[in-house]
Amino acid sequence: MELSEIRTKIDNVDDQLLQLFLERMDLAEKVAAYKNERNLPIMNREREREILAKVTAGAGEQERYAYHLFSTLFELARTRQAELISSPTHVEAQIRASLAAKQETFPQTGQVACQGMEGANSQAACDRLFPRGHIIYVKSFGAVADAVETGLCQFGILPVENSSNGSVRSVYELLHSRRLCVVRSVRLCIRHELLVLPGTRLEDITEIYSHEQALGQCSKFLSKLGGVRVLPCDNTATAARMVSERGDRHIAAIASHSCADLYGLEVLRDDIQDSDNNYTRFFCIAKEPAIYAGANRISLMLTCDNRPGALYEILAKLAALGINMTKLESCPVAGRNFEFLFFLELEASVQEPGVLPMLNELERSCRSFRLLGNYAEV
Repeated sequence: MELSEIRTKIDNVDDQLLQLFLERMDLAEKVAAYKNERNLPIMNREREREILAKVTAGAGEQERYAYHLFSTLFELARTRQAELISSPTHVEAQIRASLAAKQETFPQTGQVACQGMEGANSQAACDRLFPRGHIIYVKSFGAVADAVETGLCQFGILPVENSSNGSVRSVYELLHSRRLCVVRSVRLCIRHELLVLPGTRLEDITEIYSHEQALGQCSKFLSKLGGVRVLPCDNTATAARMVSERGDRHIAAIASHSCADLYGLEVLRDDIQDSDNNYTRFFCIAKEPAIYAGANRISLMLTCDNRPGALYEILAKLAALGINMTKLESCPVAGRNFEFLFFLELEASVQEPGVLPMLNELERSCRSFRLLGNYAEV
């Protein structure tokens, strides 16, 4: 048989498949109406298992491919049903309240909590987001959350990940334990420099101080310094100020160039980070959810059943809508054996067709679910 003949037959099969697919989706809509009237869940795992067992038993050598084909059909049907089911969810109420507030543009000012002090990277992130903001400096990431939760500050700035050193796990754990919302994010290029008192030589240094994330981002340089103690502290700016105040030429700080100017220090080395492509992302958090104009990124966290295919079912919902996932990270749930909390970031807006129903279905089907925010990244 010639290739052209084979392709003609494939075209005929495709036409039949399309008509059968449309008929199946129409029936799925009728199932959704039935479930809606009787307040039944969309997912019927027992029914799906029965169909998959029948399909794979009759597919012969193609059973693996038949299994995946019908699994995809189930997910598409559930996605469509989720668009039609009207049972209320917390996430829908949260989103509708945010949209009803009609937040057009992100504010240029406000009282903002930052961990650290003048010269810290969080301060630089705050200046990018709030050109006329009033910064309240606090000692820890938890204190940033406290300031926002109690109403002392309208907003807070928290670092969430670095392109060289990965996620700031303590911040993700904080977002899990507190009822805070993400309303904006900013990505900053970070350059680390070795700062010392004027006249200090590299061979004079016996101790280097900085934030643990900065130390990790300069690990290659630090590993080459024999006999030098590397000590973490609250943040890079704190390290720079300590070197300035102690007046000891045996200590140095890893911090930004602006810290050298602020605290009267000298840049001994400006090429110490592992990668020139060194970016840190910061979340801007608020007590109440708000969706501002241009929001095109969604952050959420969830837990699912500890069984084969549970995470795949979640990802399949995204694939069915053509949503790009830019981050997936797991974190062990404290006190529970082999249970993980997943953090997801999506390139999407809750106002796009199908996104809100998909979030509704995630809330219904996951063991726990929370939308952190729909926001834009600077």
